[in-house]
Amino acid sequence: MKVPQNTVFYMEVNGKQLNKKVNWEKFNPFLQEITKDKGKDKKASWNDYSKTGIKYDATQYHYATMNDSVKSYNTHFTLENPEKFKEFINSVKKKGQEITKKNNYSYVDIDNDVFVAWNESRAVLSLISYEKPYKWDDDYAVDSAVAVVDSAAAVAVDSVYAEEVKPFDYKEEIQYLKDDIKYLKESIKDNNAEILKLQKDIKYLEKHHQYPEEKKDPEITEPIKDSTYTPNAEVLPPPISQDDYYEEETYEVDSAYQKEMDSLNIEKFKIVKKFAEDGFTLYFNSNGELSVTKDMLSFRDSNSDVFVYADYGKIVNEGIYGKMPANFNFTGLLGKIYNSNTSYNLYFDKDKVRLVNNYQHKDPETQNNISAVYKGKKNKKLASLINDKSVGYYVMNVNGSKYFDMMYGLLKNSEETEYQKEMELMMETMKIVLDEEAITKIAPGNGIFVLNELKSKNVEYTDYDYDDDYNEKEVKKTKDVMVPDFTFAFATENENYWKRVFNVLTSNKAFAKKFSKNGEFYAFKDEKNKNGYIEQLFFTIKDGIVYVTTSKENINANNQSEVSKQWMKDSSKYPLSGRLNIQKLLIGLDKEFKSKSERKTLDLLRKNVGEVYFKTEAKGGSIQTEMNYNIKNSSENSLMYFFDLFDEIYKISESEKPSKTL
Repeated sequence: MKVPQNTVFYMEVNGKQLNKKVNWEKFNPFLQEITKDKGKDKKASWNDYSKTGIKYDATQYHYATMNDSVKSYNTHFTLENPEKFKEFINSVKKKGQEITKKNNYSYVDIDNDVFVAWNESRAVLSLISYEKPYKWDDDYAVDSAVAVVDSAAAVAVDSVYAEEVKPFDYKEEIQYLKDDIKYLKESIKDNNAEILKLQKDIKYLEKHHQYPEEKKDPEITEPIKDSTYTPNAEVLPPPISQDDYYEEETYEVDSAYQKEMDSLNIEKFKIVKKFAEDGFTLYFNSNGELSVTKDMLSFRDSNSDVFVYADYGKIVNEGIYGKMPANFNFTGLLGKIYNSNTSYNLYFDKDKVRLVNNYQHKDPETQNNISAVYKGKKNKKLASLINDKSVGYYVMNVNGSKYFDMMYGLLKNSEETEYQKEMELMMETMKIVLDEEAITKIAPGNGIFVLNELKSKNVEYTDYDYDDDYNEKEVKKTKDVMVPDFTFAFATENENYWKRVFNVLTSNKAFAKKFSKNGEFYAFKDEKNKNGYIEQLFFTIKDGIVYVTTSKENINANNQSEVSKQWMKDSSKYPLSGRLNIQKLLIGLDKEFKSKSERKTLDLLRKNVGEVYFKTEAKGGSIQTEMNYNIKNSSENSLMYFFDLFDEIYKISESEKPSKTL
């Protein structure tokens, strides 16, 4: 069976490796707990998720499809015990729902859009959603999905009706009327609310023989900002008792409206059921193997625990923007950028989680332009700012001049057909006008951002209280906020340019109020923003490096440990690299956690969260990024680490729930 052409997502789960890393003695009780029954009428939940009949050490295949009206997600399993699997399905399917038997498989709908099919050795889970396509010129769009469904489920638009003069079609007229009914019924709730208000007025008049007296506000000499109350407005008092309502007149759900909605839902269910059944038949008539195109598997590593492929071009162009009006033309430049093969290999190692991402543009010329950007010169001076005491850093060593070629290529072939010649002429003009060499000397493409720490700062802010008449009153309060202590630096081959920029800022009358010069440093300080997150910044230029920092001491090189020396080497070796110590970040953010459960969760995370490290380079005709998350607790492996962490957070949340026992 071939994976459908409109597949936008494909995943393989390496069960042979993952099953060895799952501790079912921990995992099974947890699943039982979070899926336990909440009501008396519900069936007993499954009691052993480690024995569902699914062969966990076999490879699982997942893929998602998308077109103008149907989206689906499909999972293919291998079974080791079909009887146990049937027992599991019976425990989760809808009550009273009968299983449909076909020639070589059986299937059942677990929900209105969830279907499961199986035979003696294989099983398929399909989630299918259907929405009638909408055409922006207000004509009914041809539904490419419904066109394959029999007339009992839906009626497809026939091209013969595209003529200006249409013969009367009673079915089409019925559909118009149904749409009108749906619109009218949607306003019932709003109408009922208005009726209820009028009933209150009637009841008040019957008791008091007049409307409520208009409330007069005391005369004021200065304006009062009031965001919730409008002076001199008529305000109805709250009802004296339940007698203020016409209890004898109740408005129940309109039965005709309910029947109409039920009818629409039934028709939609027939459509998705037909799609599910067709997919099941196709699969179970095959040999059980999926045929996948080479571009999806280009970067698959058979040793990874999970492999994922995503076609972001189709997701963006056909999904997010596919239904937008053509004249908006979202799919031009964006379509060009996202027209790529993107793959992920995930590894749950003993002491870390490793994710390797490969991005490869489908146009070889564009990919070559992108790869050229990632082949820049190295700069060791910037690496000296790296130290293991910081919260994190991000280093960039790219070829700035190649950005122009990359952008030219994307704009030139962005499929702007209406103005293609004009676009190409504009690109050529930009190449002539812009001095690419001079621009790249100003900022060649080497930079670093270092987050040294998060400091606590007490700031004053304005809050508002309201009296009984909803008059607003300003109240001054204080709170502690976390402000970043950071350094941003980048290389330059034209120091004089940046000196002229800073000198202009300090000499210009408008800017000089906030910019000043003290020795080698230029300072920015906003007196009006004392309560902001960043009150003061320092700028300086030294040995071909431009610095922007919150503290002058940050530009001095620090004594580095063996670990930070290795980070320095990587920062000079790779075009992009960085790290983030999440534990230190949480320590800096501790004042943002207020409630008891939040504090407990924060303490748990502090003890267990690790560190993220990544590096990016042009490799194998793609842009490859490797990200490592090092774990810190005593879990068996990094997969169970996430389970243990989530289990503890779940217990904290459950302990905070109020007890139902009096």
